Amino acid sequence: MTSEIAGKANFDHIRYAQLWEDADVLCAALPQEAGKTLVSICSAGDNALAMLTLDPARVVVVDLSPAQIACLHLRIGAMKALNHAEFLILMGARSGARGPLLDRALAEVDTETAAFWRDLRPLVEAHGAGGAGKFERYFRIFRTRLLPLAHSRKTIDDIFVSRPPEERADFLHDRFETWRWKLLLNVFFSRFMMGRMGRDKAFFDHVEGSVADHVTRRIRHAAITLDPAENPYLHWIMKGTHGDALPMTWREEHYDVIRSRLDRLDIRLGSLEAFIGAGEKADGFNLSDIFEYMSPDVFAQVYGSILSAANPQARLVYWNMMAPRRVPDACAGKVKTLTAKENDLKGQDKAFFYSDFVIEEVQ
Repeated sequence: MTSEIAGKANFDHIRYAQLWEDADVLCAALPQEAGKTLVSICSAGDNALAMLTLDPARVVVVDLSPAQIACLHLRIGAMKALNHAEFLILMGARSGARGPLLDRALAEVDTETAAFWRDLRPLVEAHGAGGAGKFERYFRIFRTRLLPLAHSRKTIDDIFVSRPPEERADFLHDRFETWRWKLLLNVFFSRFMMGRMGRDKAFFDHVEGSVADHVTRRIRHAAITLDPAENPYLHWIMKGTHGDALPMTWREEHYDVIRSRLDRLDIRLGSLEAFIGAGEKADGFNLSDIFEYMSPDVFAQVYGSILSAANPQARLVYWNMMAPRRVPDACAGKVKTLTAKENDLKGQDKAFFYSDFVIEEVQ
């Protein structure tokens, strides 16, 4: 089987240099018992690494993109060679000299990964390895060229002052949602601009509704329902670093555990369907938002194939942004939606772009 999106989008560059999905809620949604076999879409590799904290027997990591696989290989090399503080500097969460750290991280990786990242050395030195993707460049243009037209530095800083939800709503209404801000959202986060400069335009083939309206709603959710001071994703978008908040994989309390289990990663270049076709079985699947890129018919086919590769009580975990996807009717009797856990974790999900977070358990 081949992935539907493989023939539509370009996979020869880094699209996401860091994960824009919350590993905290992902890991809480997956099976908690040690010794399981887990499968993860790679993207930049952060969530696959976070899954090692669950003490699995192995994590099979798949991706169509050699560039995204290279992001994971860099992280592995960095975790082996660098301490936690150095890792944060290399990735871009903290400032510092990154060139020597990049050299150390690449010292024992394969030659292709080393060559790939050495070509990107100026970009890494300037923005960190976590800022080297197309999506991160999109936000960098937004933050440095356009955001100052709408808001002062002080207003941006004040977003991240902890305050009660009702005061966060007042701040958003009184100081932030100006006409300039609304115009900026409508133009920069349109389907055309995001498809051209952020994600690949093919990723919007099955999206419903206005992208700008969706982003506006989700920013309000991130600014009022959630505490911006604790949100690393919003902090990076607005200020270019994570501040005091860090994604799960980058936090110090997980660093040594993840580093000690790196040999449990089974990294494969190819589609998820290729893993399924190999006849293996897994207990948990981090499916990212891959179903958004599929037509309803292909989604139903791929979903059924995943079930064929799932052990009893395996969990399928995935996000929807604007293309609604849940268990197809043909498979409805084979899985159970864990509604209570979904609702609990949705309220904690700091990756605010997504409109839905799905947890389904194989019966």
